[in-house]
Order: sequence, then structure tokens, then C-alpha cells
Amino acid sequence: MVRRFTGEPVGQPSVDRILGNAVRGPSAGFCQGQAFLVLAGDDLARFWAVAGEATYPSVRTAPLVIVPMSAKRSYLDQYASQDGSWADESRWPVPFWHIDTGMAVLLILLTVVDEGFAAVYFGLMPHETAALREAFAIPADHEPIGAIAIGRAADADPDHLARRRRPLAEMVHHGRW
Repeated sequence: MVRRFTGEPVGQPSVDRILGNAVRGPSAGFCQGQAFLVLAGDDLARFWAVAGEATYPSVRTAPLVIVPMSAKRSYLDQYASQDGSWADESRWPVPFWHIDTGMAVLLILLTVVDEGFAAVYFGLMPHETAALREAFAIPADHEPIGAIAIGRAADADPDHLARRRRPLAEMVHHGRW
């Protein structure tokens, strides 16, 4: 994850590969309840005007932003078609629509690196969602789960580099905690 970008554009072949890989991830019941809003050029100014409060100002130099969205209705409808009780959201042990979209985000991030670019995933503040929906005509049944800024990495953020990964031994527990 980087927080500074050069502004160099991301070519369309790379964008196509990034999105092509995003839709290849796991999908509960093969519901495929994800959608992606791809923003570049003039669309970015509109995006930053309504979203991105939680980001570093330097992130705004990224030439590409992808907003992944989950579509809960796809899951509820697919499963309810076989057993009507699945239409009740409380029956679901976890919101697979968000989990599957999160997996698509990971595929985007991995493909970005594979394409020689860098990215940062960031959350959208709850109060930004209505303005984002209006600015980009996002359907009510699609939930933005964050955004991914993509581009060429600029100089590293020294504050970010000072924070190191936790040791594996602190995070992995074999057999018991």
C-alpha cells in the first residue's frame, strides 16, 4: 500500500487486466454480486469532491480510482430461489456479499502489483456515500465498500515506512492460542 503517486496514467490494457482478474474470485453460490466504478480523468475531481476524507492528500494524485461495490440482493435472490428462508438476511452467518467483494479487492491489489503499479485501499466515510451515489448514479442496491487508488508509486512516505509488520509469531497460532 502506498500513499503517494506520480500521476503517470495507467494504460487501458492494465486496467482491463486488473478488472478481469477482479471478477475471477470466489463467489458464494456463484452470485457474482460485485460491481466496480472505474474513475479516471475528469471523473476523479468529482470523486475527490465527495469522497476520500479518510485519505492522505497525496493519494489524490493517483490517476485511477476503482470503487468496489457489493450487491447483497444478488445473494439473497440467488439463495432464496432454492430456499425462501435465505431471503432473510439474518439467516446468513456472515455477509458474503461483502466478503466476496473484499476478495475481489485483494485480486485487484495483487494484479496492480503484477502490472508494475502500486495502490492503496481506503475506506469511505459513511456520510460520503449519499453524495457518491448521487455524483455517479450508483444504484441503491449496490454498496460501496471503499475505494482503491492506483498508479505509479512516488517517493515512499517516511511515516508509513516507520510502521513495520507485526512478527508472524504474534499473528499465527498453531493448534491453540
